[in-house]
Amino acid sequence: MFISSAFAQAAPAAAVGSDLFGSFGSLLPLVLMFVVLYFVMIRPQMKRQKEHKTMVEALAKGDEVATAGGLVGKVTKLGDHYLTVELAPGVEVQVQRSAVTQVLPKGSLK
Repeated sequence: MFISSAFAQAAPAAAVGSDLFGSFGSLLPLVLMFVVLYFVMIRPQMKRQKEHKTMVEALAKGDEVATAGGLVGKVTKLGDHYLTVELAPGVEVQVQRSAVTQVLPKGSLK
C-alpha cells in the first residue's frame, strides 16, 4: 500500500572493447604505484649497496676507516672477510669488512 512495486530494468548493452579497458584501467594505479616505488626506494638502495661494496673491496692497508659501531682507526691487516683496525697505538680490533661504513680522508686521525 505505501511501498510501490520495483521493476528491474534491462542493463545497457556494453561496447566490445570497454570491458578490456575497464579491467586494465583498474590495474593502472597499482602498476603506477609499483613504478614510483621502484624509482623512489628500490633503485637508490641498490645504488647505495653497489657503492658500499666497491668501497669495501677497495680497502687497503693504511686506510683510515669508521665502522658501524662507531670505532675509528687505521687498517693494519686485511683478510677475505675480516680486517684488523688499529684504534690506538697497541690496540687492535678485528672487524668484518661489511662493518666499515666510511673511508676517512688521509690524516684525519692523529
